[in-house]
Amino acid sequence: MNQYVTGTVIKQLREKNKMTQLQLAEKLGVSDKTVSKWETAKGYPDITLLEPIAEAFRISVTELISGNTIHNENISANMLRSKFYVCPVCGNVIHSMGEAAIHCHGIQLTPLEAEPADENHMAVIERIEDEYYVWIDHSMTKEHYISFVAAASSDDIQIVKLYPEGSAEARFKIRGVRRILFYCNRDGLFMANPLKI
Repeated sequence: MNQYVTGTVIKQLREKNKMTQLQLAEKLGVSDKTVSKWETAKGYPDITLLEPIAEAFRISVTELISGNTIHNENISANMLRSKFYVCPVCGNVIHSMGEAAIHCHGIQLTPLEAEPADENHMAVIERIEDEYYVWIDHSMTKEHYISFVAAASSDDIQIVKLYPEGSAEARFKIRGVRRILFYCNRDGLFMANPLKI
């Protein structure tokens, strides 16, 4: 990992939590002078203190190291606000219902931003009885393929994982689906609106 918790982050978190240097020091079993040294960049906390520091501020170690605390604003759990993450090393697909600090293979992943489907990434969506049949006109080689297709409604996500040399197609129960999302391993996340068919 190429980052380490800084004194600036500790000071910001301490002040946000309305703690004095002495109060934080007592929670960690160190002196207030030690906390002062961290905050003035004259030293860093020992690695064994990362977990206790994170616990003192009620955040994760990942949030502490990155300096970014996660505030999940999607408390109503609207699945249309879901976030998708894809690991560039292994292709692992991770879904969250709101803000999250996601790591895979030691890499902090950023949420994918969905773009409208374009001429190179066009989804054909057909309604067949109580299902949407989704077909993407896209190559499915080992080097360039659609990794997954998802159907989102306000309270449900359906995901179908696809594989190279397979078919770029999926079926989803309609159940209020309002958005189809699909991920190209080279060009990113795209979305289509099934309500326009």
